[in-house]
Amino acid sequence: MERIEQNADIQTMRKFVSFTALLAFLAAAAPVSAYFVTYKEQYYRLFHLHYIQYPDDTMENIYWLEKAMQADFCNPLYALALIENEIQYEKYRYLFNMHINLKMIEQYLFLGNKWNKRNAYFYNAPWREQNLESLETAETCFRTALFYWEEAKSWAEKARVGRFRWINLQKIQFWEDEAFRMENGSLDYGKTINRELNLLEKVRERFQAMGGEN
Repeated sequence: MERIEQNADIQTMRKFVSFTALLAFLAAAAPVSAYFVTYKEQYYRLFHLHYIQYPDDTMENIYWLEKAMQADFCNPLYALALIENEIQYEKYRYLFNMHINLKMIEQYLFLGNKWNKRNAYFYNAPWREQNLESLETAETCFRTALFYWEEAKSWAEKARVGRFRWINLQKIQFWEDEAFRMENGSLDYGKTINRELNLLEKVRERFQAMGGEN
């Protein structure tokens, strides 16, 4: 039952973020010449990092990444790597999906940390309920990131099977490195996310132990 409730919270968070990001994008959009965004690669190019990662920026990125997940791949001729045969294209698709999930993890970690509380100081007691609500939002973000970590691992495993070992797609070498680091354990978002969740629970317990407003 608890797992079902957590999955429901994750789905709610994803829908909220997508809808909010869409509203922010439409509100900021200016008239531009027609450009039809259809394929994964096109949506991925709309994802970008910001100097300061405000929540709206993060939500916009999550929106584009989710659209990339849902879209079809473009013709291999226009892929982000040089594709010369079907087996290269298969590995490319696995790496692409893995990378998109890793980017989703990063964005949900950014988002969660906007609401996370690293400490529960005694002088925060008057805002105990608001802080507990903030921690709940942060937890949902982190658990959503954990969901995407499982997805990323699944795609990375597919990209690292034996028949792909000697295929190196140089134009996306960074994605190749990500898959390798996941395999040897040097890239482990699961450990990072669970550490954040454990710390969050300890802070929550301290807030819960406080009295209400004075």
